[in-house]
Amino acid sequence: MEWKKYYLDVMLVPSGFLLITGYHFWLWHKVRTQPSSTIIGINSHGRRSWIPAMLKDIEKKNILAVQTLRNLIMGSTLMATTSILLSAGLGAVISSTYSVKKPLNDAVYGSHGEFMVALKYVTLLTIFLFSFFCHTLSIRFFNQVSVLICTPLDVPSMVTPEYLIELLEKGTILSTVGNRLFYSALPLVLWIFGPVLVFLCCVAMIPVLYNLDFVCGSGKGSKMMKNDKGSDHYVV
Repeated sequence: MEWKKYYLDVMLVPSGFLLITGYHFWLWHKVRTQPSSTIIGINSHGRRSWIPAMLKDIEKKNILAVQTLRNLIMGSTLMATTSILLSAGLGAVISSTYSVKKPLNDAVYGSHGEFMVALKYVTLLTIFLFSFFCHTLSIRFFNQVSVLICTPLDVPSMVTPEYLIELLEKGTILSTVGNRLFYSALPLVLWIFGPVLVFLCCVAMIPVLYNLDFVCGSGKGSKMMKNDKGSDHYVV
């Protein structure tokens, strides 16, 4: 491989994904140290309170609990189906004898040789397959919670609220990871048209993800307070 043909791809594509990866490491650090400043941390706190609230009066709220979990399952099923369909389409493109690079030779910057085109499609395929894998695992955990949440609590059982919370958290984390992998495929789709678009897309995604992940104004006034009854609540 000649450096002059690949230098844009080698420099811009890894740089863009390093920005995205660095942002998610920073987000993970914020979730662990300042959960009240992130949407993920607040939602996790809400889910941990939701399970005991459902179990407290499960005879009246069992339909509500099952419908809520069903909505989570449907969301993960939609993303898993979309990922596997895109994977099947990419597999068909890769195995096709038609040269997909010819119409793009004069329209893109960077390398567009056979090796680089194959690398682009294989990378996309890998990302979509991992997204499918995460979403299918999340469906498994959500299904377990939907069944076990209606288990009678007045008899000796190994099913505890803590166990249900752990299952729900695992399913939610896997669903979030699957979604983030799916989002990261967008810059890779643009890689077909050149590495410059990949880098610009990665830079543009960071402020979008920041607004989705963080509470507005969390850096100044977001903190956990205690009310008169002693329970915790968030103040922004």
